[in-house]
Amino acid sequence: MAVIHIYFIVAVLSYLLGSIPFGYILVRIFRGQDIRHTGSGNIGATNVIRSGARWLGLVTLLLDAAKGYAAVALSLWIAWQLTPHAAVLTTPEQMQTDPALQQLLARSAHFPFLIAAVAAIFAILGHMFPVWLHFKGGKGVATGLGTFLAIAPKAVGVVVVIFLAVVFVSRYVSLGSIIATASFPLFAWLLYRGSATPAVMTGMFVAAALIIARHHQNIRRLLAGTEHRFELKHR
Repeated sequence: MAVIHIYFIVAVLSYLLGSIPFGYILVRIFRGQDIRHTGSGNIGATNVIRSGARWLGLVTLLLDAAKGYAAVALSLWIAWQLTPHAAVLTTPEQMQTDPALQQLLARSAHFPFLIAAVAAIFAILGHMFPVWLHFKGGKGVATGLGTFLAIAPKAVGVVVVIFLAVVFVSRYVSLGSIIATASFPLFAWLLYRGSATPAVMTGMFVAAALIIARHHQNIRRLLAGTEHRFELKHR
């Protein structure tokens, strides 16, 4: 199968997984409401929690992250099935003396990481622009978290701590999301230098940039001092 076809299949499957609007579905089923008409109108976990449906918000967070993780996991499985496992069939002498084989093995080693980056980008795009809701979705933070967890779990551990610290101090979920997302590519590069090829890092930067760009209204409100602080409603 041509490589371009593999990327196309991964992109489509990842988009469809990412486009499942769990926040919208859960609120519609359990509360009979359209979450798009509540609060910020966002279908993500934060707006679901702000609406008073705290547990539905937590479930939304987990499911949105899970669909991002699943998209990358599926792409890695596809990559594993299609990556040549030439190293198993060669001797150390061949690996040292055959330039063509060395090049093949180098491409094979980085191919799964690159295809995972493609999956991450399209899963996030699916959440942001779901075809089922006329391309009006969420901001991609939880879905991005799931994709990042599948690609660079140690980096996610660091940025989650950063997110919690920023929200604890400022009580701005948007600010915590923006700072944590912006820092992820840096920590992914620092902690996974062996796999962080320029192409893979470009994919990570694009994924992070998409999430930050989706917060453009929050950024304007933060600069103006009118952003809403996070508070749990007890209902």
